[in-house]
Order: sequence, then C-alpha cells, then structure tokens
Amino acid sequence: MISRIAYQKLREWKELPSRKPLLIRGARQVGKTTLVREFAKEFDHFVELNLERDSDRAIFEMDDINMILNAAYLLKGIIVDSRPTLLFIDEIQESPQAIQKLRYFYEDRPDIYLIAAGSLLEFALRKVPSFPVGRVSYLYLSPICFDEFLMAIDNIPALEALNTIPLPNYAHSVLLNLFHEYTVIGGMPEVVSHYIANRNVSQLATIYKQLWQAYKDDAEKYSTNDTERRIIRHVIDSAPFEPDRIKFEGFGKSNYRSREVGEAVRSLDLAGIIRLIYPSTSLDPPIVTDLRKRPRLQFLDTGLLNNALNLQGDLLKESDMNNFHRGKISQHLVTQQLIAIEQTIRYNPHFWVREDKDSNSEVDLIYQYGSYVIPIEVKSGKQGRLRSLHQFMERAKHRFAIRLYAGMYSVEKVTTPNGTPYNLMNLPYSLATKIPQYIEYLIKNYNDDQF
Repeated sequence: MISRIAYQKLREWKELPSRKPLLIRGARQVGKTTLVREFAKEFDHFVELNLERDSDRAIFEMDDINMILNAAYLLKGIIVDSRPTLLFIDEIQESPQAIQKLRYFYEDRPDIYLIAAGSLLEFALRKVPSFPVGRVSYLYLSPICFDEFLMAIDNIPALEALNTIPLPNYAHSVLLNLFHEYTVIGGMPEVVSHYIANRNVSQLATIYKQLWQAYKDDAEKYSTNDTERRIIRHVIDSAPFEPDRIKFEGFGKSNYRSREVGEAVRSLDLAGIIRLIYPSTSLDPPIVTDLRKRPRLQFLDTGLLNNALNLQGDLLKESDMNNFHRGKISQHLVTQQLIAIEQTIRYNPHFWVREDKDSNSEVDLIYQYGSYVIPIEVKSGKQGRLRSLHQFMERAKHRFAIRLYAGMYSVEKVTTPNGTPYNLMNLPYSLATKIPQYIEYLIKNYNDDQF
C-alpha cells in the first residue's frame, strides 16, 4: 500500500459530526479503490459493492434504504451489529439509481459511513434527473504526487526537508535528483509500486501500454457511435505529439473537423485522461477562462506522456528537465502537481496570455491565492529570458512572481525593462507541490511597500 495524502482527508471526514456520503472522483487507475480498502481497516464492518456486477447493481432498484442495506449484507454474507460500518459503493456511475439514493443515506441512515467512487461519473451525472446536491461531499484523487512518491520510497528525511520552508540549501541537490527520478516514471500507482519493487525503468513499458490501452477501451463507454470511438482513439494516439497549444481542426494531421475533435477532447477531459488547459487574460481574481483562445493539453500523468513520446531513456541522462523536449515535460509535471494538491475541487489550471497585434506574451501558469493572481514561469534561464513574466508584472497590481527551475531556492529583486520592480521567488522544480505555502511565505515576508 502506497501512503496517500487523501487518507488523512478520509479520517477527517470520518470524524465530522454531520457527515455526508463521500463521493471520490478521479480517472481510472489512480488508486481510489485501494485507498478505500485500506481505510476500511479502521472499521469493525466493511461492505463493498461493485456496481459493474449485475447482482450488486440490482440492489439499488429497491426504494427503501434499509432494504438496500439488508440486501447488501445478505449478498456479501456479512452480519452487522451496532459497531461502525463502512459501506463502499465502487463504480457507482453504472447506476443512476444508486447516485440518486445517496441523499437518502444521508437523511435516513446517518449512522452508515458511506463512500462511493467512480471514474466516469461526469458522464453518468448527465443521466441522473435529481442529483443529491448539498447531501454529498467530494474528494478528488489524482496520480501520486511528489510528496507521496517520497513516502512510497520511504525517504522520510527528504519529505521533512520538502516540508521545511524555506528549503535548506543542503537538501537542494538530493530533492532535485529524487524529483528527476519521479519525473521519469510519473505517478500512476501501479507503475510506482512496480518501480519500488524492482527499481528498473525498462520493466515499466508494459504497464504503461496496458494503461493506455485500458483508456482506449474506455472509449466504448463515453462514445455513442463508431465515428466518435474512432476520433477519441485518434486523439489519444495523437495528443502526445501535438504542439504546446492545439487546434481542433485537423488535429493530429487528420481530416476531422473542429466540432468532432472538440467533442472527443472534451469527453477525454471529463474522463480525466486528457485535460484542456485554457488561457486567461486575468490579472486580478477571479481567473476567467478564455474559451476563444487555443488551449494546451494536460495528460493524466507525466510518466504516461514520457512513455508515449519514448522519452524515458533520454530523460535519465538529463540534469535539467527544462532543457529537454522544449521544456514541455517540466511544465507538464508542475501543472500535474498543482492539480494533485487540490482534493476538494476539480482544479482547473490556467496560463496567462496577452495577444496584441504587435506583441504576444504567455506565462506558463497563473495561480490564484486570496486576492492575488500569481504568475508562475517554468524556466531554466536567467531573468533576461523572462520577457512574458515582465509583461505580466508591468500590468499587475502586486509585486510577486515565481519561477520554477533547476536552481536553488532564492528571492531576488527584479526590474522589468520598463522599470517596474518586483520580487521573484526562484523555486526548484521539486517544490511544485508547495507553491501555495511558498506564495504565502513570499507575500508575508516580502512586502509590496518595500518598493
């Protein structure tokens, strides 16, 4: 069992006085079922239903919650008494009736600890006429983040250093090397487990291919006809090789139209396999998505992307990821970390653009922290290469910016070519999961007023 940060979220949920049924969302193979089964060890009774099985799904055709519970106990051969019981409904997207009945568990049987999970829930919710809004809590699970990778390899000193703000200089090279190792293999739980057991990257190729094939096979479940299935499979196969910002029309050197590709990519986005990352022109909260501009693609996991691009062997030889594959891998992995640390919402990252007739600028990521929109560049070069960041800071109302790179932690005073000063916090890639904490540290310790 790989320790997950979400486990503590489950413990906190368990202790809530007005606990609601918990719906765990996330793509296939990110560890939802494993997480719940491990958590179940804290209960006296555990009942697991998988609604991909006809017998388990049929239970929810009954209307009475007590009858559903008694049928579940009988089906699983479990005798339940007054001690705490965890009911786990896996693959709940297979039964709209089960989703609807979550509200009645909350209202009529609050003594039951109920967790449901599903990987294609967004598609199922379209078929639910009355979703129990306000009667369900959510937990979003992503692939293993860097913190969890350190826990998985049992490197507690490295984890303690990662959690120390600011990062001690002596820990820099060790964490950067470990992050590079994590970059190569990614965060899919099955891959990480196999890697820990064997420490051989070459043995992972079969697992990656099986995962990709499973996602392609899932196309049957979120497409309605043969044409949609073909387009979705084409998008999955072609997406790793697309440029940084995509066009739907002719995607992957095809003859498919914009509407067809758009529908396919949005389906993959709902499934969590390939996310659409849209730009924004916002300088102040809230960050507003600009759907008229070309998006970037974000894959579920960087390890899957590395394998699809056949990069893992070459990545092992690199010391600075941002020198590799036009910096796409480092930018992708930083974005993956930001998605992973947000577990109560489906976090949608954004990048910033300024598209004028004579001048275009693009900042890799923007992150809303309270009343600030903080620009984040993923770079390896010196400050003179931060042209887009300068453009942002000349228009922003604050004086805080972040660069992630292969260098050491530092904060420096920078002035744009037009004379605007700001504080630039330089963070090693390894600190990507700690961006919110470092933003707080930056704002607290480097006040706007010093300029």
